[in-house]
Amino acid sequence: MSDSFREVTSVSWFGRIKRAVGGVIFGLMLIVLMVIGLFWNEGRAVQTARSLAEGSGAVVSVGADSVDTANDGKLVHVSGPVTADSGLADPDFGIAAQGLRLSRSVEMYQWKEESKSETTKKLGGGEETVTTYSYSKVWDDSQIDSSDFKKPDGHQNPPMEIHGRTFQIPEGKLVAFDLDTPVLDRIEGDKDYSLSADQSAAIKAAYTGTKPLSIVDGKIFLGNDNTTPALGDYRIGYELAPLGVISIIARQADSRFEPYQTQAGDALLMVDTGNVPAEKMFADAVSANTLITWLLRGAGLLLLTIGFALFLSPIGVILDVIPFLGSMARMGTGIIAFVLAILVGTVTIAIAWFWYRPLLAVAILATGVIAAVIVYRIGRSRRPAVPVVAPNPAAAA
Repeated sequence: MSDSFREVTSVSWFGRIKRAVGGVIFGLMLIVLMVIGLFWNEGRAVQTARSLAEGSGAVVSVGADSVDTANDGKLVHVSGPVTADSGLADPDFGIAAQGLRLSRSVEMYQWKEESKSETTKKLGGGEETVTTYSYSKVWDDSQIDSSDFKKPDGHQNPPMEIHGRTFQIPEGKLVAFDLDTPVLDRIEGDKDYSLSADQSAAIKAAYTGTKPLSIVDGKIFLGNDNTTPALGDYRIGYELAPLGVISIIARQADSRFEPYQTQAGDALLMVDTGNVPAEKMFADAVSANTLITWLLRGAGLLLLTIGFALFLSPIGVILDVIPFLGSMARMGTGIIAFVLAILVGTVTIAIAWFWYRPLLAVAILATGVIAAVIVYRIGRSRRPAVPVVAPNPAAAA
């Protein structure tokens, strides 16, 4: 049985116009949403920057050896090693480890559908699309629903009966301080946890399934032959977040930590691995805020471009009666959409700056005006003087 096949579909000129009109509505909605989103992003960035500045000025570095009740309610910075009273275990496979968090990842060998389409425009405005569907077996960490395949016959996937799980210590200690889930969830540093052959007996004893089990390249393989996996075979690996030194910036509540509510609006609860000074943690947070702001600006401008392109798309469809004219029109509307997106996006960001940072915006504007006046006056002062020619009395006589 072939693992690929082709499907040919056609859309008339009127059908494409109808579809383009729907695109206009969606494009307008996208434009409005992106204008709101860009405006909101500037407010978010300002609030986060002000919250971090407020926190940086209020934070107090304290030792982890003892809990000083005088610091209750204050924003504190603490560094120290994390310890746990209990270990980690995956009861499904008898895996035991010492650490902060044990994460199980599961992949199943299953069918995956991929499609590739080629569209050609016909004289008269119609459009023909040839779609090729291909099927291959792959390792995937989630269930692929084969009932949604274009050709499900012969490509049915078995149900995924084993799934990924995370096992984390419920509580930990930072010397004299107690750590609960909100803090533990923020600790990163997960590393690959390779299984050894010595663990094979315990794993097989805990496993209750029917598939043959083996340890291959530090992972559990469920199936007959790992070199030629069969449909429904599993590949199971682990990651471990080890116990180690961490740094916390948060509100002290007795011996625990909780988010610190700033007057600017954000609640601060920052966790980093290693012995990191408070100044560096705040500097990293400021850098992250700047990066997020620019990424959201870029995404907003891109989606604005798509919105304007959808709004202008009927022009190209109408001119597709002659495909060459339609292609030329789409090139032009694409440029117009990009220019409109830059214009609307930058104006929105500028208005947001005046709204959220009026003093800074006015200062920048005033600086720009002063600079322009200075440049203008310097330019005038450097113009060569025009000589004044005195009248000749003899010529006048």
